[in-house]
Amino acid sequence: MDYKKLISSQKLRIYILNFLCFIPDRFMVSIQYRIKFNRRLDLKNPRRFTEKIQWYKLYYRDPLMGQCADKALVRNYVEKCGCGHTLIPLIGVYESMQEIDFDKLPQKFVAKDTLGGGGNSVFICGDKSRMIENSGRGIDPVMKLMESWINRKAGYKAGGREWVYGGKRHRIIIEEYLESCPEEGGLIDYKFFCFYGIPQILYVIADRKVGERAGLGIYSAKDYTRLPVNRCDEEPLMRDIEKPEKYEEMLCIAGKLSKPFPEARIDLYFVKGKIYFGEITFFDGSGYMSFEPDQFDFQLGGLFVLPKKNI
Repeated sequence: MDYKKLISSQKLRIYILNFLCFIPDRFMVSIQYRIKFNRRLDLKNPRRFTEKIQWYKLYYRDPLMGQCADKALVRNYVEKCGCGHTLIPLIGVYESMQEIDFDKLPQKFVAKDTLGGGGNSVFICGDKSRMIENSGRGIDPVMKLMESWINRKAGYKAGGREWVYGGKRHRIIIEEYLESCPEEGGLIDYKFFCFYGIPQILYVIADRKVGERAGLGIYSAKDYTRLPVNRCDEEPLMRDIEKPEKYEEMLCIAGKLSKPFPEARIDLYFVKGKIYFGEITFFDGSGYMSFEPDQFDFQLGGLFVLPKKNI
C-alpha cells in the first residue's frame, strides 16, 4: 500500500504521526511495515534488509550515529577521519533566520535543514537575482521555507522512528553550490551501502529534475557493474553512467567513513575531477523500500550482519 497516495497531504501525514507519537516505537514500526508491505515484520529472525533496518532503528544506538545524522555536526567527523578535503565549502550554520544576511549570500548556494533527509528540506539556488525577480515577492518565500525547517519540533516520532534525529535542534546549513559539467547531465549522486567499512552496493542517481524524481541504478560497489535490480519506488536510471575517474579513491573514503558502523550509506559526488562528501544515512528510505526482484531484499539483508543489542 502506498500511504502517500492514500494521504496525499504531507502536512496531514505528519499531523497523524504526531498524534500517534504515544505508540511505542516497536509497535509503530511494525504497523508501518505491515501497511507498506502487507506482511508481518520479523524482528526475532530478520532476513530481509528492510527488516534489519527496522531492527537497527530499535535496538542499536551509538552516539556517533546521532552526530553523523546532523548535516553540520558530521563535518567534524569527516575531518577526524582524514577526509576533510571532501567537504563542500561551508557558508554558514544558522540557529535562527535573523542570523542569515540574504544580501551577503553568493548568487548560487544550497541551503539544508541540518536534520532533513530523503531529499526533503533542501533549497537549491542556482541564480539568486533571477529567483528574486521570478518570485515577485523577493526573498520572502525562501525565508519562510527555511523558517519552517527551524520551527519543526525536535523529535523523531513523526517519521519512521529514526532515533538519530531526536534530541537535537533544527538549524540551517548553507554550502557552496556544486557546479557540475553540462555534459555530465547534472549532479550525480553515488550512494555507497557499507557494512563495517566495506562498500558492497551502490546507488547511482542521475538525471535529476528539481521537484521531480531522478533515475536510480543499482551497482555492485566492488567492480562497478550494474545489477539487474530496480527500486520499485524510484524511476530506473535510463542510461549507463561511466565509472568515475577516481572511483577507487571514492571506495576508500566510503570505507573510512563507514568503518565504525554495522551499516551506513555514504553519499559522495564527483564533480570536475574532485570528490565531495554529501551525507551519512543509517536508515535508507527508513527501511520501507521495495525491490524488483524481491529477492534482492534478502540478498542485501545477507550482507548486513546485525550487531548485539545495546538498548
